[in-house]
Amino acid sequence: MSRVVLAPDSFKGTLPAAAAARALAEGWRAVRPHDDLVLRPMADGGEGTLDAVATSVRGAERIPVTVTGPDGERIVASWLLLPPTPDAPVGSAVSELANTSGIELLGDRRLPESASTTGFGQALAAALDAGVTRLILGIGSSASTDGGVGMLTALGARFTDAAGDPVAPGAAGLDTVAAADLTGLRPLPPAGAVVLTDVTNPLLGPQGAAAVFGPQKGLDDAGVARADAGLARLSALVPSVVAAAAGMGAAGGTGWGLAVWGAQLVPGARHVAALTGLPAAAATADVVVTGEGAYDAQSAAGKVPAFVASLAPGRTALVAGRVAADADTSAFAASLSLTDLAGSSAAALAEPARWLHEAGARLARTLAL
Repeated sequence: MSRVVLAPDSFKGTLPAAAAARALAEGWRAVRPHDDLVLRPMADGGEGTLDAVATSVRGAERIPVTVTGPDGERIVASWLLLPPTPDAPVGSAVSELANTSGIELLGDRRLPESASTTGFGQALAAALDAGVTRLILGIGSSASTDGGVGMLTALGARFTDAAGDPVAPGAAGLDTVAAADLTGLRPLPPAGAVVLTDVTNPLLGPQGAAAVFGPQKGLDDAGVARADAGLARLSALVPSVVAAAAGMGAAGGTGWGLAVWGAQLVPGARHVAALTGLPAAAATADVVVTGEGAYDAQSAAGKVPAFVASLAPGRTALVAGRVAADADTSAFAASLSLTDLAGSSAAALAEPARWLHEAGARLARTLAL
C-alpha cells in the first residue's frame, strides 16, 4: 500500500484546488483502491486560498460577510475563522482578496479605472470586529490597481483630493489624490497580520503593479502610464513605506497598502503549506501529486508546483492543464498535460474533472510502489 499526498493548486477558471484534488484522488482509487490518499489542496494566496485552508484545517469555520464587490455592487463573501492557538488565543482570520475584490467576480468584464479593494477592507474590518488575534491575508487575483486605497479607506483611512473631498474608487481616484490621513486607521490585531504573496514586483516602474499586472485587468498603454503615475502620487504621500521594496506591487499595489497598515509580506505557498500541514504529510508520502492550470517557464519561480516538489524531491508528479514547451519539468518524477490527454485544450477545458480523473489513474499505474 502506498501513501499518496494530493496537493494541487486551482486549475484557474475551471476547478478550485479542492475539486482538483478530489478528481485526482478518484482516478487514483479506481486503479489502487487500498492506497492511503491524503488531500492537501494548495494555494499561494490567490483564488482558492480559503478553500485550501478550510479543507485541511480541522475546526475552521466560514463566516459570511456582505461587502462591496469590485464593481461597486454588494455581494456575499466570507472569511475563515481558524481555531485558537497559543499565539492567537481568540483564533486567526484568513481573508482572501479574490473572494471580495477579485477579478473572477467580474466574469468577462474588466473595470480598470473603477474596480477597487473596498470589499477586502470591509471583510478585514468584520474580522477585527469579531476579535480575532491574527490576520492571514491572501491577495492574489485582484481586479483593481488602486494601491489598496479602497481597503485602507474601509479600515478608517482617508484619501482626499485638493479640495478635501474623498477620491473616487479605483485607479481613477489616484489621478486626484492629494492627501492621506491615516489617523483613523484601525490598528492591527494583537498578533499582527501576514500577507500571502509570491509576487516580488515593486509598486512603480516597468516591473511595477500597473505595467506588469494592469493589462490583464484591462489597462491599455495609456491607462498603464496613468495608473503608474497615480501610484507614484499615492506613494509620495506615505514616504515611510518604500515603494521599491519587493512585493509592494502585488494585487495592484495592495501589497503597498498593507505595508502602510503594518502587515508583513511572506511567501504565500510556503505559508499555506504550513497552515495545512503539507510539509509533514509530504515527508511521509511515497508519492506527492501537485498541479495547476498552466505550467510554463515562470512556474518554477515561487509557484505552487515548484514549492511542492521541493518538499518531496524525486517523489512529486505534476499534472497541469497545459505544460508549455519551454517549461522545465526536471524537478518532477512524472508530468502529465490534460491537453495532451484530452487531445486538445478545448476538450480539457470542457471537462477538467474527467481528465484529472484520468491523470490520477495513469499516475497510479506508473508511480505506485
